[in-house]
Amino acid sequence: MVYSTIKSSRGAFALLIDPDKQTDNLPDLVTKAESLGVDLILVGGSLVKRGMEETIATIKSNCRIPTVLFPGSVFQFTPTADAILLLSLISGRNAEYLIGNHVIASQAIKESKMEVIPTGYMLIDSGQTSSAQYMSNTSPIPSSKPDIALATALAGEQLGLKTIYLEGGSGAQDSIPETFIKTVCDSIDIPVIVGGGIKTPKQANAIRMAGASMVVVGNSIEKNPHLLEELVAASR
Repeated sequence: MVYSTIKSSRGAFALLIDPDKQTDNLPDLVTKAESLGVDLILVGGSLVKRGMEETIATIKSNCRIPTVLFPGSVFQFTPTADAILLLSLISGRNAEYLIGNHVIASQAIKESKMEVIPTGYMLIDSGQTSSAQYMSNTSPIPSSKPDIALATALAGEQLGLKTIYLEGGSGAQDSIPETFIKTVCDSIDIPVIVGGGIKTPKQANAIRMAGASMVVVGNSIEKNPHLLEELVAASR
């Protein structure tokens, strides 16, 4: 199960694939990812104009890594993935991203029989306006306010969510501070996923040492695929 991978004590690494940003090297990238021990491949983005199903089919035909939907909207749902991070944007107050889109997709998700992982999605300020922030019309939690993040994560846990995703945003200027991550991880009992702004193995390792169960990297590997091996190793 995907959830058991996320909460593994050894630390997990996920490669984020945005269908709009992929080139013809996708088969080679996911083949390499499998050889390096990448645990999960997340598929999605704030804006996806190209086919999710086509991207997932390419991934599945070139590796055996589980594919997990990381949907920016209800329109990105496809039953061909293995699981879905069912994101509820608990850092914001936009009802569509808290529950609205979930209602629209609920029947299709049930019929797909895929693994569903209810996820508290929290946008954290990364030094610039992220696509997720703009598209959701919500404000991120300031990186100087870990107390607000902790209270939000606790509320998500108490509501029954299975994991918390701290998101700096695609192409974030800064990664989320490790002290911020540690504050959240030390006080909740569900896994914490961290993504956004992770450009170096040192950053990935610091996030893992701060208590994150899974590190997610996408944009940096899109720019430099050779970083993948070092980032995976640093996240263990």
